Amino acid sequence: MSKFTEAKVSGRQPIVAIDGPTGAGKSTVARELARELGFTYLNTGAMYRAVALAAGRGGIDPDAPDAAARLEPLLDSITLRLEQDRVLLNGEDVAAHLSDPVVGDRASRLSAMAIVRVYMRELQQTAGSKGAIVMEGRDIGTVIFPDAEFKFFLNADLRTRAERRYKELIQKGVSTTLDEVCAQLEARDRRDQERELAPLKPADDAIVIDSTNDSVAEVVARLKACVLAGGDA
Repeated sequence: MSKFTEAKVSGRQPIVAIDGPTGAGKSTVARELARELGFTYLNTGAMYRAVALAAGRGGIDPDAPDAAARLEPLLDSITLRLEQDRVLLNGEDVAAHLSDPVVGDRASRLSAMAIVRVYMRELQQTAGSKGAIVMEGRDIGTVIFPDAEFKFFLNADLRTRAERRYKELIQKGVSTTLDEVCAQLEARDRRDQERELAPLKPADDAIVIDSTNDSVAEVVARLKACVLAGGDA
């Protein structure tokens, strides 16, 4: 009996965790996989970016000595909800603001702070507690749901990831260059991998997939086959 079937028999729908760095294709793959499986899709990166946006609006510098003290009342006061492609921060759809590289950089810095990670962990575990969810981020399989039935770590070489991210930003009207994006991703990778709290890395039992030369459809098909069969990708 596959893990997919076992989870359903036990009364809990499966959880699919997809981790990996920026530009690996996590969001696109996770969204399509969730659609094909009939599961809910949750982009945890958008949650961190929404908090980063709120912190920026509040004038909070993640590197300032008083950042944690100022973040505590902010986190207590905001409401955060994801509805398909909408990201609602205090009822306002802020999705269009989350692609800004400044917001992404601030989110990366905030994600190294314990107060932010505890806040996010509670929200994400509550959101996925009933299963039937594809959740993507950087610590889903290692911290948020270490017992998830299916864990994947999606990666690609740096230049390929930068090209993907660059095209996405240009389409959204963000002014940047490929070299700038490449440097930003390299710095983000380093921060995410070296941070003390929930560093970016594959779970010990995650299936690692390199998407450098694969299309979205090919990666989705591979993950879907693995989930349905309960075996290796």
